[in-house]
Amino acid sequence: MIIMTAKQVIESGKAILGIEFGSTRIKAVLIDENNKPIAQGSHEWENQLVDGLWTYSIEAIWYGLQDCYAELRKDVLKQYDCEIESLGAIGFSAMMHGYMAFNEKQDILVPFRTWRNTNTGQAAAELSELFNYNIPLRWSISHLYQCILNGDEHVKDIKFLTTLAGYVHWQVTGRFVLGVGDASGMIPVDPATKTYDATMVEKFDKILASKGLPFRLLDILPKSLNAGEVAGELTAEGAKKLDVSGHLKPGCPVCPPEGDAGTGMVATNAVKQRTGNVSAGTSSFSMIVLEKPLSKPYEMIDMVTTPDGSLVAMVHCNNCTSDINAWVGLFKEYQQLLGVPVDMNELYGKLFNKALEGDTDCGGLMAYNYVSGEPVTGLADGRPLFVRSANDKFNLANFMRANLYGAIGVLKIGNDILFKDEMIRVDRITGHGGYFKTAGVGQRMLAAALNSPISVMETAGEGGAWGIALLAGYLINKNGKSLADYLEDVVFAGNTGTSIAPTAEDVAGFEKYIENYKRCLPIEQAAVDNK
Repeated sequence: MIIMTAKQVIESGKAILGIEFGSTRIKAVLIDENNKPIAQGSHEWENQLVDGLWTYSIEAIWYGLQDCYAELRKDVLKQYDCEIESLGAIGFSAMMHGYMAFNEKQDILVPFRTWRNTNTGQAAAELSELFNYNIPLRWSISHLYQCILNGDEHVKDIKFLTTLAGYVHWQVTGRFVLGVGDASGMIPVDPATKTYDATMVEKFDKILASKGLPFRLLDILPKSLNAGEVAGELTAEGAKKLDVSGHLKPGCPVCPPEGDAGTGMVATNAVKQRTGNVSAGTSSFSMIVLEKPLSKPYEMIDMVTTPDGSLVAMVHCNNCTSDINAWVGLFKEYQQLLGVPVDMNELYGKLFNKALEGDTDCGGLMAYNYVSGEPVTGLADGRPLFVRSANDKFNLANFMRANLYGAIGVLKIGNDILFKDEMIRVDRITGHGGYFKTAGVGQRMLAAALNSPISVMETAGEGGAWGIALLAGYLINKNGKSLADYLEDVVFAGNTGTSIAPTAEDVAGFEKYIENYKRCLPIEQAAVDNK
């Protein structure tokens, strides 16, 4: 067997590219034939609040994609002194859900409405009752129905409705499709058929007919595809949209576009039943792959699927590390005021590790990281708050621990339903994302919150861009293997990462903290109501 160098892999056109649109960063990862990252590129971006709704403009999407790819090219040139002329395969991923509606000319009808918007309360409640299934505020079907309820003029002109990943894939391949995991965040998917639930589609079609709208639901939704299915090729126009330098040739296969939840499962080898993962960054979510359906619908639990169609219980939280980042930014300013050079990695590391010295219940201190609304706890809007009484133990260690606990507090509330009420059992939970960047700290906090061992892999820091690159690799290298077996045998080869088990003291402390957290939620509600 000839082992090629990274440069040879790139020059031979066998490198595989994954690109993921996160909420604050677009990231590209190039991998070799052994699924190892060999080059990266990224682009920072931020959502905008326009007319009361969170959005990214079409222009920002394409500029961000092109700049991200240009940074990848620069990295390849710097490391290997060569150009990317062709690729073995490509995959695109993005934050799930939201609302991207287009007319027959493929013009967007209203600005992209992201997962972060919580203006769909009436629609989500009515659909949850109609379907006897929890339909979250951020799902595409909630956005569509809310527009119908609002009598929005654009609805009658919809010809295509998709997600961000589906949109980018569509524009660079000409194929209007979606990976089943991302599709399951538009409207529920039937695990037996691995496509949109027929009964729910039929019920929604009756609503469309009653409103006199000129389409049925399946007319406007992308076709749902399983991992490994052919989803198109990069067109000449798509290659130019991706690489404005003109070096990239069209023709390489493109895997089904997936959501960030699916790529997180892939990147942590958590697509088998009885495995799970927690992604903790700007937002957080846990994904537990189920052996059987839950006993009943829960408002806090979203049911989606793995990229190969297995049922997953998802707890999604709109907020995670943003408020921690804001506090660390304050400490950075203080250092600068003193004239002390700032190394952000060192600053984060010292503050996170300081949290380990804090009381297991944070000394009574309480942090709410609600930059935006948090549906799991019933908050339609957010106000970041730090709360303490005069008698609480107010010191730096407890302060940092309270903020680290607060970042995953909502996640714990949702998962308590799975582990305590539904008695779900898991063999392995893997964490990934910025919350776990400081070795051992976030891991220990999450282990206490979920009362479960938490694993972190060295590769977990690569995130969803690596995950979608793996799915692109699976498309061309699966050799008859299931996705779970491909990941287990080929990609991870038995590596389960480093595990930290919870201590009884940490678990008891987190339980005390979360009871106080729930008891003080009216303070957060009052802040929302009065500002």
